[in-house]
Amino acid sequence: MTATAQAIWSLTNPRVKAAVRLRDRGAREDTGLSLVDGGRELLRALDQSVDVDHAFVCRQLVIGPDASAALDALERGGTPILEVSPAVLAKVAFGDRSDGIVAVIRPLVRSLADLTPGERPLVVVIEAVEKPGNIGAIMRTADAVGAGAVIAADPRTDVFNPNAIRASLGTIFSVPLAVATAAQTLEWLVGHGMTPIAARVDAPEPYTSADLGGAVAIVLGSEATGLSPIWKDPRVRLVRIPMLGAADSLNVSVAAAVLLFEAQRQRSAHAT
Repeated sequence: MTATAQAIWSLTNPRVKAAVRLRDRGAREDTGLSLVDGGRELLRALDQSVDVDHAFVCRQLVIGPDASAALDALERGGTPILEVSPAVLAKVAFGDRSDGIVAVIRPLVRSLADLTPGERPLVVVIEAVEKPGNIGAIMRTADAVGAGAVIAADPRTDVFNPNAIRASLGTIFSVPLAVATAAQTLEWLVGHGMTPIAARVDAPEPYTSADLGGAVAIVLGSEATGLSPIWKDPRVRLVRIPMLGAADSLNVSVAAAVLLFEAQRQRSAHAT
């Protein structure tokens, strides 16, 4: 056991109970804390200097290279380590797999003022998306195409929901993620010289006809209701993803992948 470690074997320990409560949005919002379950996800959080309050560790389960590297980094940084039994770790874990580490973190929730668009930015806007798994999947795609930022406009869940972190495979820490209202987001985008490209099922123009190679923001709406009327603004270019079957729309994370990889393709073509 390290100098910063203490042992917890009881399932009713107050630290264990507090961690379990972080599965609930209210507890996360009250404390500003969230959970990271998994070595790869935690290692990516540490790579971005995310503040780790403490970590539950069951050493006999820390066997993967990412988990081992994350534990080494925690110990080098002096993070408080709570040594726990497999039963206690299972109590605080929430995923269907465990790498022997569950960390309690204090994630940085950015505002629009914290974002730096850069030259020829590619930004992703997700309005009122409520399923954490979709947020995480969109973060993975944003990371894959080199997007400069993701903006959660009027989100219906806290963006650092543990399931969003898990679904992102930790990329939620590598792409700047800000929270704002939809109205604020639109004005910020236009003010920074970006053309909002909003996906709507009733748009007259297919996405393949739009110029996505410049300074653009890909704007996607919620799974249930789509985009709000704010995005019918004349400064917004509306596009659709053609649908040839019975369904009239794709899952929002799939739609994000289609549009973002088309943007990445066009941007690569412009660079050659």
